[in-house]
Amino acid sequence: MRPFASAPPRRTTDRLPLVLAAVLLLVGGLLLALPDRAGAAADTLISQGRPATSSSVEDSTFGPEKAFDGVSTTRWASTEGVDPQWIKVDLGPSATVSRVKLVWEAAYAKAYRVETSADGTTWTRLATETAGNGGTDDWTGLTGTGRYLRVYGTARGTSYGYSLYTVEVYGTTPTTPPPTGAFTVVAAGDIAAQCTASSSSCAHPKTAALAQRIAPSFYLTMGDNQYDDARLSDFRNYYDKTWGAFKAQTRPVPGNHESYDPAGAFSGYKSYFGAIAYPQGKPYYSYDQGNWHFVALDSNTFDDAAQIQWLKDDLARNTKGCIAAYFHHPLYSSGGHGNDPVSKPVWQILYGARADLVLNGHDHHYERFAPQDPSGRATADGIVEIVGGMGGAEPYDIETVQPNSQKRISGTYGVLKLDLTDTTYTWQYVGTDDQVKDSGPTYTCH
Repeated sequence: MRPFASAPPRRTTDRLPLVLAAVLLLVGGLLLALPDRAGAAADTLISQGRPATSSSVEDSTFGPEKAFDGVSTTRWASTEGVDPQWIKVDLGPSATVSRVKLVWEAAYAKAYRVETSADGTTWTRLATETAGNGGTDDWTGLTGTGRYLRVYGTARGTSYGYSLYTVEVYGTTPTTPPPTGAFTVVAAGDIAAQCTASSSSCAHPKTAALAQRIAPSFYLTMGDNQYDDARLSDFRNYYDKTWGAFKAQTRPVPGNHESYDPAGAFSGYKSYFGAIAYPQGKPYYSYDQGNWHFVALDSNTFDDAAQIQWLKDDLARNTKGCIAAYFHHPLYSSGGHGNDPVSKPVWQILYGARADLVLNGHDHHYERFAPQDPSGRATADGIVEIVGGMGGAEPYDIETVQPNSQKRISGTYGVLKLDLTDTTYTWQYVGTDDQVKDSGPTYTCH
């Protein structure tokens, strides 16, 4: 029944307790006679606190990270009544897997697979269950490698969805124990075209659904949140129907389209987002998460001396070890708009503060750059820039490939999934089909 694991026993708890007690007494005697079995207890837990994603969530309180938080009373739950569903954890590069323990809520899987993958696309099966009955499934004696581990449910045991209190993965990684302060952020720019889910070609409902499935700590946007003139009525008719579902967890910045509102620049943007976009009274602000300092800027007004002085003062006060900034207009881009020199003075300030990461929109494609300085010279202490303008607006072609550009994708809608720890960061560009289109390197903060 389990041909893909080397004789991995499955232990189910809360079933036939009297028989179980007798079996435990017998097994205990056998273990005393077989001291080499003690090695199973030495397996190292490598999944706790690691970044997690899932095919769906019942709602935001049942995100996939709950299955890896080490708390026995929290859980992941998928959408009800739909097969298949999956939950996935990023174990870090070059992980080996020897054991997987699953603790099911009442909504268990009757049939599922445990799989590993090096790239999140091609999967290798470790174990298969075809007659699950819930409780606890403890797969031991596994031999698997890969960055990602996935539990892929193919048949529900109830009319509900799939729900797991705990997914524990044991084995080894090059960086055991797992990093501290880990959290996930979803980011996108250039989002709500004037269309709705009633049109199959409308992309922003799909990117919003994807963003919710990832279930990050929070969401950030890199401008041009609403097309074409970002009126308040447009925000209500389009953006609010999709990305508005997690408005309270969003930290936005404006793009050039927010300035086109006939009622006045940023009028609809400010009326819609309110204090979410103006927490410090201006369309630029900063906040902290873990060991990260985030700076949200308005690139429409980089010629505003007040914003520039605010940025210098803000960075001087920062006490966090990692810095990310985001704004609409990219200094470097291989897309139709190309490089935008308006951002160079801000880059110079950020580079002087040893900032790590800059996120932009404006050009409607995905692109990542190697670390570089404000003059475009590749350097290990440079800033990593990512263009993530595929949130829903019509894609732009790649036109002139810029120096230090490492990867470019056009025509595939998706979001950035940023995985950050107290000392490192990496990311994936995830398409609306839930497939990883690109994975960035893992960088250490300056």
